[in-house]
Amino acid sequence: MQSFKEKVVVVTGGASGIGRALANAFLEEGAKVVISDVEKTALDKTATELAAKGGVVRAVVTDVSKPESVDALADAVFSEFGACHVLCNNAGVSVPNNNVWDTTPNDWQWVLGVNLRGIAHGVQAFVPRMLESGEEGIIMNTSSGDGGISPLADQSVYASSKAGVSIMTECLNAQLVGQESKLRACIFYPSGGILPTGIWTTRRNRPAELAREKPAPEGAEMTFDEFMEGMKQIGVDLPVQDLDELARFALDGLHQGDFVIMIGRESMEDTLVERARKLARGECPIEHGLHA
Repeated sequence: MQSFKEKVVVVTGGASGIGRALANAFLEEGAKVVISDVEKTALDKTATELAAKGGVVRAVVTDVSKPESVDALADAVFSEFGACHVLCNNAGVSVPNNNVWDTTPNDWQWVLGVNLRGIAHGVQAFVPRMLESGEEGIIMNTSSGDGGISPLADQSVYASSKAGVSIMTECLNAQLVGQESKLRACIFYPSGGILPTGIWTTRRNRPAELAREKPAPEGAEMTFDEFMEGMKQIGVDLPVQDLDELARFALDGLHQGDFVIMIGRESMEDTLVERARKLARGECPIEHGLHA
């Protein structure tokens, strides 16, 4: 898509982190932006701050894990603007690192409900209307290298959800191209360094009915600052990726029509080739996750 000026853009998980940065980047290019999030207070604050910079911003409280909530978001967008040109399915959550056998049913119910089914709900609510409009459009789904490219053993729940996102997006784009529509789908892999986003503390939004059935392992949950301090104490200096820079990179990828949007994506070739070789040899491609 060559220009986002006057285009209608929807960003889920838009109250903070990557979602907020994406919304800001689209606004800077003249788009009309609708941000959604499950956190009303944070959502309203972000919408006010973004609108103060100029441009059209709307906020719609949405729980992407509930199809009726995403349908209501689509109703609001098409009722006011009559179109959606870019859908950023970005909302995501995570749970503490754990052995698969120590995860709980509610861990899977919550994470898959938001990260995977939430994107399916977005596609189901928006894509039929986008197709009907006959206009050019993009569906950008936020995945993760942890799952889509090189899953980490200790992050089984999160990695599984993100692997699903990547495969779903491949299928979606193949269908859109095969049916000669004007829509395209792409995968956004946030990258470039450690990301200072709300994913570190998503437990704040975990529904009471989906609470863990047993306590999380000691030290399994930490904030971004706590993680970085822990790394510093053991002499590890990790790069931190600026989110606004990341968002601008994502928009550049959309302008170029990239299917995979990822900083340093050329490096994934060696990773995926080695993964394929191990699988072809009948080996597990993931390094053993060792607990202290």
